[in-house]
Amino acid sequence: MTDITTEINKNYSIGRFTAMACPCEILLDSQNKHLIKSITRLAYKEAKRIEKKFSRYTNNNIIYKINNANGIAIKTDTETALMFDFANQCYQLSDGKFDITSGVLRKIWKFDSSDNIPTKDEVNLIKPNIGWDKVKWENPVITLPQNMEVDLGGIGKEYAVDSTVKILKKHTDKSFLVNFGGDIACPKPKDDSTPWYIGVDDPNKTGEKSVGQIALYQGGLATSGDARRYLLKDGKRYSHILDPHTGYPVPDAPRSISVIGNTCIEAGMLSTFAMLQGKNAVEFLDAQDVKYWCVP
Repeated sequence: MTDITTEINKNYSIGRFTAMACPCEILLDSQNKHLIKSITRLAYKEAKRIEKKFSRYTNNNIIYKINNANGIAIKTDTETALMFDFANQCYQLSDGKFDITSGVLRKIWKFDSSDNIPTKDEVNLIKPNIGWDKVKWENPVITLPQNMEVDLGGIGKEYAVDSTVKILKKHTDKSFLVNFGGDIACPKPKDDSTPWYIGVDDPNKTGEKSVGQIALYQGGLATSGDARRYLLKDGKRYSHILDPHTGYPVPDAPRSISVIGNTCIEAGMLSTFAMLQGKNAVEFLDAQDVKYWCVP
C-alpha cells in the first residue's frame, strides 16, 4: 500500500496514511519496524472500509441507498443498525440537537472561512427536511421521507477509531495510540504507567501552537471546535456546529472542547453535546463528571 508511510524514532514507531478526508496515524510503543508496518496496514484497511461504507460521497453504499430510497423502507445490516441505534440515542439525550438528518444544512452553510452567510429564506427552505423524529426507525428497517438525508459524519470517524483499536489489540500487546484527524483512542498506557501526551490546539493558531496537553492513559479523546471550519462576517465568527432546530450555528459556543471518555465515540458524543449547549457548555460538562479541556 503506497499510501502508507512508517518511521522509527528513539521513543516509538509511527505509521501514517490518509482516510476519511483527514491525516491518520498509529503510534506504537515499540521500535519493531515489522510490527508498525503490519498494524498500520490493518488500521488503513479498517479506516477505508468504514469510509467506503458510511461516506455520503459514495454512490454505492448503504447511506446512498437510504438517501435515494424516496420513502421506501430499507433493511440495514447489523453494523449500520448499530450506528442508527446510537444516533437515535444521541438524538434523545440531546433533546433533538444531535440529529443525523441535519447534514442537509451543508447545502447552504459552507464553512470556508469566508463571510458568505445564508439568508433566512435559504435556511427556512432547508429546515422542513430536518428531523430524526420524522424518520421511521425500527431496527433493522429505516424509512426516510423524501428530500431528507442521513449523514453519519458526526460519529463515523470516532466509530472508526474505536473499531481500529479493537482490531489492533488482537495483533499486539504493546501500547499504541490511534489518531484519526484528532479523534484518538488508546487501550492502555505506555510501560503500563506512562500516558500518551496529546497537545491541545490553540484555535487562534491551529496547527502551529498548543495551549496545553492532555495525558491519556486509556480510553478515547475527541475534540469539537471551530478552529478549521468557520465563517466570519462583520467581526462575528460562525461555528460549524449547527443547531438543527434553528438551522444556524450555536451562539456563544466555546472555541474548542476536548473530552476524555471510555471510548472515542463516547468522547465525541460528549464534546459535541457540550458545544450544542453554547454558553452552558462548561456547566454541562461539569454535570457529566468527565475530564475535559475547554478553550472559550
